[in-house]
Amino acid sequence: MTEQPKVISNLTADGNDVDRLVSDLDAEQWALPTPAVGWTVAHQIAHLAATFRMAGMAAADPDRFIAMTGRLGSDFNANVTAALSEYVVEPPAELLRRWRAERAAAEKSIGALPMDQLVPWLVRPLPAMVLAMAGMMELFAHGQDIADALGVRRRVTDRIGQVVHFAVRTWDFGYQSRGLQTPDVAFRFEITAPSGAVWEFGPADSPERITGPAEDFCLLVTRRRHRDDLAVVAAGELAEQWLDIAQAYRGPAGPGRQAGQFSAA
Repeated sequence: MTEQPKVISNLTADGNDVDRLVSDLDAEQWALPTPAVGWTVAHQIAHLAATFRMAGMAAADPDRFIAMTGRLGSDFNANVTAALSEYVVEPPAELLRRWRAERAAAEKSIGALPMDQLVPWLVRPLPAMVLAMAGMMELFAHGQDIADALGVRRRVTDRIGQVVHFAVRTWDFGYQSRGLQTPDVAFRFEITAPSGAVWEFGPADSPERITGPAEDFCLLVTRRRHRDDLAVVAAGELAEQWLDIAQAYRGPAGPGRQAGQFSAA
């Protein structure tokens, strides 16, 4: 299998996993609060719908996407709220339908491109494959919030490797979101897949090393768990500091989660 159908099929599969979390919910469950303060399950799906709409537009109609983003203000949180607002007011059945439609359109549009083709995005252009990985990161993060609200545990597969890849690629986002200087050093990442394989990134002789299970690593970089509740280990002063600021998304870091907020079970 080539990389193109693999990343798109994985994006689709991760979307289907989130869909299964919400497809049979009643109205009260859609209104459940999630660990993201002020956001219900409906807000999480509305955000995903808005994100996939932008991704589909960027891939299918770059000029329209550039024009749309050119009208955005400088307040990141206000932009997010505005983007999801038209979705979150919908009744659950219609919100679910619209999210499915935005997902399908984005998967089709991104999948139609060569995976190395640059696509405009919010800060800088991304290869189509990386945009698909960004979508998988969003599904992982917001899917986790939904799972936490519902009190269920998700099953993670080696598809999570593409979220890991994206997080390693964006390892400097935590510095940028806080106005900190990115260290002039290459980190070494050794991340263990659900299957037991070890995914390695960066120079083998780097003194700054991050190791741990893939699921825990992704929970760290999406700030869905506190570092103290995860089996991610740092070696080196900079790597140790990085565990406090790691994030795989643009914009404000947000408060994250508190140590001990979730049971290890």
